[in-house]
Amino acid sequence: MKEPASHQTPSTPGRVSTLELFFDLVFVFTITQLTALLANNLTVATTLRAMLMLALILWMYGGYAWLTNSVAPTTRFRRSLVLIGMGGFLAISLAIPDAFGSTGWLFGLGYFVVNAVHSGLFVASGGPGAARVMLTGVGPPNLVVALLALIGGFLPGPWRVGLWLLGVVIVIVVPYVSPIGGFNITPSHFVERHGLIIIIALGESIVAIGAGVVGQHIDLFLVLVAVLGLSVSYLMWWVYFGGDDIRAEHALGAIEPARRGRAAVEAYGWAHYFLLLGIVFAAAGVKKAVGHPVGHVTLAQALVLAGGVSLYLLGDVWFRRVLRIGQLRYRAIGAIAVILTVPLGLLYGVAQLIALNVLLMAMLYREGRAASRRRDLADEVEQPAT
Repeated sequence: MKEPASHQTPSTPGRVSTLELFFDLVFVFTITQLTALLANNLTVATTLRAMLMLALILWMYGGYAWLTNSVAPTTRFRRSLVLIGMGGFLAISLAIPDAFGSTGWLFGLGYFVVNAVHSGLFVASGGPGAARVMLTGVGPPNLVVALLALIGGFLPGPWRVGLWLLGVVIVIVVPYVSPIGGFNITPSHFVERHGLIIIIALGESIVAIGAGVVGQHIDLFLVLVAVLGLSVSYLMWWVYFGGDDIRAEHALGAIEPARRGRAAVEAYGWAHYFLLLGIVFAAAGVKKAVGHPVGHVTLAQALVLAGGVSLYLLGDVWFRRVLRIGQLRYRAIGAIAVILTVPLGLLYGVAQLIALNVLLMAMLYREGRAASRRRDLADEVEQPAT
């Protein structure tokens, strides 16, 4: 007799465990630090540095998501190694504010630890198939990237930037030259894990609202501005979830195993980079808007707010396009339309927040109406003639 489909062995992931959620909370601290870095110094140089750090960090977070998708942290040995990996991510987070200055060594060391734990746990616990893929596929390039991060952390500015940029180039190329098709992806666990990281990151954007209010006199107008910021975060949540997380799980499961790894890299790697980068930018922009409830914001502050929402929508379009779920047209139009709110921010900061809310709600409404019409047409076609 066959085992029920829901049966999980001790080494097979089911749903996301509380330890993985705990790990994600530590990882999202890096998102908080990147948001604070941007909010405190909104310059082109700081923005590019935040983008570079997020690319490196997210690659290794993705590695842990793939790891626990294949190897459930059910034993004391595995849980202990995951804890060490959490410590590495914490070190990276603490180093972020001055990673291109005095704490670059800590960023590099933390990154190397995170990589070493990931590779070691995969080889030790992932079985012959996972070990073979790690040793002959992504493992050696990952080690090179970790060494570049470590060495770069001890070198002066231009060398550090150059080595870390080279690391990002390698992580972009690796999935297209390594046999990632050998990884066995469990769609239910994989989709849930990445959905949780999005919702936790959005939660951190709400913390940014609270940080923006600190030190200000609380009145009804300030509360209104804070609620508008919360509403932007809520609508961003709706964009990603909105009932489509189940569709994403089914879509990923419908892809043949040999191609599923490549699709997972694009949908939950590159597309999620822009989703998370959009959250970082938008959170920094909302923090500044709430911090200046009366009057206008600067051009940089208005751009980072609108640009963050735009990047988030573009990332969602890429994500859905890879998995072939949902509609793309209205979200692509929305990604362009939100940029048009920048002049409003230059006149009156709260006006930009109102405009963003109106545009996102209109986009979702039109999308819902279009989906409803398609369902009605499908029902008419399926209805038997009388």
